[in-house]
Amino acid sequence: MKRIFPPFAYSDTRIDHCFWAEAVPETMLERPALQGDHMADVVIIGAGFTGLNAALSLAEAGVQVRVLDLRYPGWGASGRNGGFCCLGGSKLSDASLDRTFGKPARLEWRAAEREAIRHVDKLLHKHGIEADRHSDGETLLAHRPSLARFEGDAAQIEENFGVTPEIIPGEQLSAHGLNAGFHGGMKLPIGFALHPRKYLAGLLQAAEQAGAVVHGDSTVLGIAKQAGAWRVETRHGAVSCENIIVGTNGYSSEDLPDWMAARYMPAQSSVIVTRPLSDAELSAQGWTSHQMAFDTRKLLHYFRLMPDNRFLFGMRGGLRASTASDRAIRRLIRRDFDAMFPAWQHVETSHYWSGMVCLSPSLAPFCGKVPEMPGVYAGFAYHGNGVAMGSYTGARLADMVLGRAGDAPIPAVMKKPPGRFGLGRFRRTLMFAAYAGFRLRDRFA
Repeated sequence: MKRIFPPFAYSDTRIDHCFWAEAVPETMLERPALQGDHMADVVIIGAGFTGLNAALSLAEAGVQVRVLDLRYPGWGASGRNGGFCCLGGSKLSDASLDRTFGKPARLEWRAAEREAIRHVDKLLHKHGIEADRHSDGETLLAHRPSLARFEGDAAQIEENFGVTPEIIPGEQLSAHGLNAGFHGGMKLPIGFALHPRKYLAGLLQAAEQAGAVVHGDSTVLGIAKQAGAWRVETRHGAVSCENIIVGTNGYSSEDLPDWMAARYMPAQSSVIVTRPLSDAELSAQGWTSHQMAFDTRKLLHYFRLMPDNRFLFGMRGGLRASTASDRAIRRLIRRDFDAMFPAWQHVETSHYWSGMVCLSPSLAPFCGKVPEMPGVYAGFAYHGNGVAMGSYTGARLADMVLGRAGDAPIPAVMKKPPGRFGLGRFRRTLMFAAYAGFRLRDRFA
């Protein structure tokens, strides 16, 4: 495998203290490694939200599916994210979407964002997955006074999603249980929060019950055409198949397949979780809402009070991957937490972990065929919103393999294959200048 971060970025150290593992430990997700030669209709690389959604849809249609993961299902971003099932997947503005694709395609994409959330909602109900669901939509909070004018955003939301958001003036945030020094907010009544590993474990069980075979500790070493079929090789086995779905997102490799090289950019995100907060501590800060929220920073913070009154707080950032840099990020995230929630400076953060989100040069996700590799499909680059969009993409990839229209369309925005970042395997250096600019904008804009 050829990856662009140092080995530490892909080590278990970064997930050792993940809160989600308390309810869904590694032992519940481990699956036997692929051994020997096998045949299947479809091989899926990556057992996260994308891969398992594709496996479930295909297996329910009677397709023989084998899923291969280098560690265990949910080891990557799907088992360590913040649990925000919300709108997103692209970083393109409405104006950029209109210029590049046209207004009808923009509205088609926005409809897909909303449908992605419905897709997860339907899966939870259909398969009886208990995933600690809470929060009626999400709230955007302005970290500077100049960013608290949400009227223009509200009009765009009404056009894109057919709902009217609630604008909350800064002086009313405390009455909504959202006191953290922000200058205003906008509540969007779409989306919900969940326990991502409980959702993933439910998907895994449903896919296996439908007939999918899932393997852990099965790092894919190569993909090659042999005797008219694709042959996917691991250390201890191989599978011959007609079709391959690549669903590795921020944990992708430059050579699986070679087409992936420089078409994705892993970016780090980190999370802390506190011990359960008492009612007195919640009142002292003035944060009593279980609404999931995020702020207007480019290097954003995302946070929510969970059902057991633990507080989850995450942030983007971190360009290096080492023991020393990990300690530095942990100090930084705690510093930001203390600044935003000063009444909780004494509260222990019992859990910390980090992982990779995935960006593309086009700032849009990809869902489609890999050019010049008939029968190979890929889905990636959800820009930090993979709970909903990764799930949706997996189901749409299954539709493509089956040659059916499916329950929902694949928007034109997702069909366009991304180009390549400059500097090839050294493209991470581009992020240093970008992040420096973001920090300046977050501080002074």
